[in-house]
Amino acid sequence: MRRTKILGLGIIAALLALMVSVSSCYPATTTNADGTTSTTSSSTSIYYMLGFIVILFGLMYFFTIRPQRKKQQEAQKMLQALQKGDKVITNAGIYGQIENIYDDSFLLRTDSGSTIRVAKWAVVGKQQDEPAAHV
Repeated sequence: MRRTKILGLGIIAALLALMVSVSSCYPATTTNADGTTSTTSSSTSIYYMLGFIVILFGLMYFFTIRPQRKKQQEAQKMLQALQKGDKVITNAGIYGQIENIYDDSFLLRTDSGSTIRVAKWAVVGKQQDEPAAHV
């Protein structure tokens, strides 16, 4: 739900940026007191457009890039803190206990007694509770 909210905000911001850029393409005309029209320079609208684009990129950073980077750092800390004997869950839903730690992988022992080797990036977290027994 949060991603759709962010996506919606991004679409609205992109539409606003499009409106600003299109409006800056046309010269601004004003009607003088004597009824004649004069064309003014639109250089100030270019500065507004550039300012809006900078604000747009700032919002994109704070709403998408920064949270993703924070999440990656937390996952990295969790992987570094794992040690032999910890019970973990992989992204494939496999529950296991760490038997050995290699440079880029773990050796897990599952409940059935088999051992499997999984990549470190495949471990998504520590096991909080024992999985429910199936009847």
